[in-house]
Amino acid sequence: MSSVGTMLRDWRQRRRLSQLGLALGAGVSARHISFVETGRSRPSAEMVLHLADRLDVPLRERNRLLLAAGYAPVFAQNDLDDPQMGPARAALDAILRGHEPNPALAVDRHWGMVAANRALPLLLEGVDPALLEPPVNVLRVALHPDGLAPRILNLAEWRAHLLERLGRQAVSSGDPALATLYDELAAYPGGRSPAAHAPEPSELAVTLRIRAAGADLAFISTITSFGTATEVTLSELAIESFFPADAATAEVLRRAAAEADRLIPAS
Repeated sequence: MSSVGTMLRDWRQRRRLSQLGLALGAGVSARHISFVETGRSRPSAEMVLHLADRLDVPLRERNRLLLAAGYAPVFAQNDLDDPQMGPARAALDAILRGHEPNPALAVDRHWGMVAANRALPLLLEGVDPALLEPPVNVLRVALHPDGLAPRILNLAEWRAHLLERLGRQAVSSGDPALATLYDELAAYPGGRSPAAHAPEPSELAVTLRIRAAGADLAFISTITSFGTATEVTLSELAIESFFPADAATAEVLRRAAAEADRLIPAS
């Protein structure tokens, strides 16, 4: 394992901060930051957490910083199905159900799907069943030639949007798994490179346009996270919610939900 000083320096550089910039933000001297990064000074656990907070280091990585400095981790990490995660799981399920009849799903830090509501299958029609075998990576499902890609009407635009978002996440997190996923998805066919996307002047958000349920549907999406999470797994969850971008899409979703309720009443 790298030293805590080296790891803090890497996070500082990832955030494009100088030693002086970090020192000013953290309320310490630049000399102290230098001594910590070079190993000449061993930071206290409190200082490690203080610097990690200023650098917006994810909770999982804050635990790694503490271990590298010789301290015990302070942020718990549990499986989402563990009993102590019951309230969080209930909140997640309530959010997903409450978004119906519109599709919504929850993903982990590597874009693995951990939950979804009853509206999502409408978007997954025609996807190769192999791509839906757990663990399901939603970005792979979206851009794979055997996934949603053949039915996405603005594939070049949507592909550029997803790759740009994933690329930013890979850089800001320093997670090699995300960089590997980016390389995989960027190699899929689908039109222009991410740098070629230029939104229309009137465009408020990148719209997903997809053929589903026998109609051309349009969605805008939002990403929601648990902003006050102090547990690793919960802090890494993100909920992507899709909203109809036009009245026709909203009507298709309403009819699909009514049909689903008729066949399988909601519990």
